Amino acid sequence: MDARTKILNAASELFLEGGGEALSVRAISKRAGLSTIGIYSHFQGKQGILDALYIEGFNLVREAMDVIPEGKANKEQVLEACLGYLNVGEKYEAHYRLIFGESDAGYQPSIEAIAARDSAFAKLVRVAGSYLPDGATIEERRQIALDIWAIVHGYVSISHHVVFADGLELDWKTMALRVVEVQLDAIKSS
Repeated sequence: MDARTKILNAASELFLEGGGEALSVRAISKRAGLSTIGIYSHFQGKQGILDALYIEGFNLVREAMDVIPEGKANKEQVLEACLGYLNVGEKYEAHYRLIFGESDAGYQPSIEAIAARDSAFAKLVRVAGSYLPDGATIEERRQIALDIWAIVHGYVSISHHVVFADGLELDWKTMALRVVEVQLDAIKSS
């Protein structure tokens, strides 16, 4: 494993353990088994590490939804894109929690990080919007993307923070996909 990957893995672990406050160059270097100088040679300190995780997180989300060729999507393809999104939220919990608001209070995404975020949302608009009739406006495409995002994001977030389900085995992905399917069926019937 290269040093950059070790640093990002260490930062992810620390973030899950203690949030943004747990991320210091010293703590990351100790966890990664590298010197602090090694961290600074790969990143511009904590901001650079957070940017790398943020960009990587949004790239993972965008790639997970890359299941629909150009043109119209059918319901199964939209559901497959949603499943990809849900899988990212489960497998890359630290990235997911960082990109959706649990970062260090002082963290401000760089221009490159904002571009990664915007690219992921544009992919969601294309995927969800391609399910709509040909004459759908960009506003309608953005609205369906926001509706679907609210559903899948809600389920991922709840699965990360569940406190009420003591002893329950909940299949968050199946539950989320069922609700997305209801939403897609409602679109077709309207």
